[in-house]
Amino acid sequence: MSHVNFLLQGLGLGSVIAALALGVVLTFRASGVVNFGHAATGMYVAFSYYELRNTGELVLPILGLPDRITIVGQTEGATEVAQPTETTALIIAALLAAAIGALLYFGVFRWLRTAPALGRVIASVGVFIYFIGIADLRFATRGATVGTIDGPLPNDLITWGRLTNRQDILLTTAFVLLATIGLAALYRYTRFGLATRAAAENERGAVLLGLPPDRIGVLNWMLATVVGGLSVILVAERVSLDPTNTGLLIVPALAAALVGSFTSFGATAAAGLGIGMLMTELFNLQSEWSWLPTDLGIQQGVPFLLIIVLMVFRGQSLPDRGEVQLRALPRAPRPSHPALASLIVAAAGLVGLLTLGTDWRGAIIVSGTAAVLSLSVVVLTGYVGQISLAQYTFAGIAAFMIVRITEGWGVHFPLAPILAAVVSMAAGLVIGFPAVRVRGINLAIATLAAAVAVEELVFKWSWFTGGLVGSRVEPPTLFGWDLSANLAGDFERWEFGVVVVVTATVLFIAVGNLRRSSTAVRWLAVRSNERAAAAAGIDVSGTKLWAFAVSSFIAGLGGALIAYRQPTLSTGSFLVVSSLIALAITYLAGITSLSGAAVAGILATGGLLTVGLERVSDGSSEYQFALNGLFLIIAAVVYPSGITGAVREVVARRRATTSRGDAVAT
Repeated sequence: MSHVNFLLQGLGLGSVIAALALGVVLTFRASGVVNFGHAATGMYVAFSYYELRNTGELVLPILGLPDRITIVGQTEGATEVAQPTETTALIIAALLAAAIGALLYFGVFRWLRTAPALGRVIASVGVFIYFIGIADLRFATRGATVGTIDGPLPNDLITWGRLTNRQDILLTTAFVLLATIGLAALYRYTRFGLATRAAAENERGAVLLGLPPDRIGVLNWMLATVVGGLSVILVAERVSLDPTNTGLLIVPALAAALVGSFTSFGATAAAGLGIGMLMTELFNLQSEWSWLPTDLGIQQGVPFLLIIVLMVFRGQSLPDRGEVQLRALPRAPRPSHPALASLIVAAAGLVGLLTLGTDWRGAIIVSGTAAVLSLSVVVLTGYVGQISLAQYTFAGIAAFMIVRITEGWGVHFPLAPILAAVVSMAAGLVIGFPAVRVRGINLAIATLAAAVAVEELVFKWSWFTGGLVGSRVEPPTLFGWDLSANLAGDFERWEFGVVVVVTATVLFIAVGNLRRSSTAVRWLAVRSNERAAAAAGIDVSGTKLWAFAVSSFIAGLGGALIAYRQPTLSTGSFLVVSSLIALAITYLAGITSLSGAAVAGILATGGLLTVGLERVSDGSSEYQFALNGLFLIIAAVVYPSGITGAVREVVARRRATTSRGDAVAT
């Protein structure tokens, strides 16, 4: 009977997963967008609710506006902070959620209706990053407020014979069930629901029939954000409200939405409740069955397995004939002199390492390492169009494998990182296998779920990673030359900086030459049109897997550089959110070019931009995380080719103007 009780307790987690999944279905039906930032917006609304209850202040999520506005003022002479009632706070939180939904629609996703899948994924990842960053800025306590204020629902125990559960769990489940029934009825029997379905299937036809797409879209986005925000508020005490962890609840929510094919509210809600119940029961089994390792988050494997099974059986090796791209992907320029450009940048980096102080040496090392990881994104996403959200997962596998290879096999630097990168490449092939049958947003979902599963199942495996203590990586040496990053009080040593610069230079030259080869021609053909590429005799599946292999090998070498820089290697260096940030800054810099990868290294947190901002203002770098998300959203809407692409366009226009002027003069 204890197992039944744990399954019933899992309705708490299942309720929030189901409610978030309902919001994902709403936004997808309204605008064809799978919003990876949906759980993050719900998290922010929940934080705002509890902060309002605690302080009487509403925290605004927009940079540039006042951080807080007072809703309930403190009366003169009062000794305690004035607090609004639960009802007042819930109403205000719902209005805030609706405003966020409207802002996201009109400010971001309305402009991406005809964008390729990459642009829409990037924009939603930007939303994820922005709301996590703004939550860290606005709520420094990271959840302490939630612990000081009771939730809006009673939490007394209810007993039926040998079955027990809490009132708040049952009431939250009832809320989700009522929301599911209401949404299903709304979209089946009302003019609004019929209009949404019509606009989703044929927007132009809906306009001709007098159905305003913008009104339909914004109402759906507002409704989705309100449902998601309220659900997180109701279960905040049960899910340990935290910006990053709560934001990653999007993974099981996406699994539930996939069960419902992003259309069925009933199937989606049932899947969400079932996933939460199964995850909770697996957590219980870890404590009861001694053969199950207690240090692994095996429950996180549930959504991953569900996603993979659904995609393998539902996916197609080639897209349908009717599947077309309405807007071109960013152009992937052919580098003219990759070796010369790489050597010039490398020379500048070496001069900086030998002449600048510790902070700048560290920035060069961080930027060089981040550029390598961004290069892996350029290869896979920029050249082949395969959206991977697991690059830091590949990096982490290689980093921890260095320890195992060195200790178990007695293999040392420089062969150890190469072998570790080969293992990472094998993992990339396994994780990239769904790419044979899925693409675009579906592949992004699969790789995100894989990244979460690896973080919980592999990176928390104490044998592999060293557990809470972590692993100590043997410092690199070459012909007796100590290449350690830190040695006897000498931090960010230039010797290790040389290793980073040389590694990055070799990889940039190699990828530059690869871009100029016939392999890149096949990659770009697959990116442009898989069916046309297959008709031309290109092995589409093999081309995708080859790109995954090259990309994960490069990411593995980046992970090796991270491992050698840290005295103790821990899983905190390879969190899922790091993969999202890697994709974000690469897209922002220019995801289809070598120069974009180099600029992404400069933009990376802790890199050259961070140190430069700290020189300007001590507090300016703390905004970098949120600003990266904001700039990423802007880039997805306005400059899909990124910073380097925009620069190339300006240069091309000036050259064209100059050429026309010269022609007129002659």
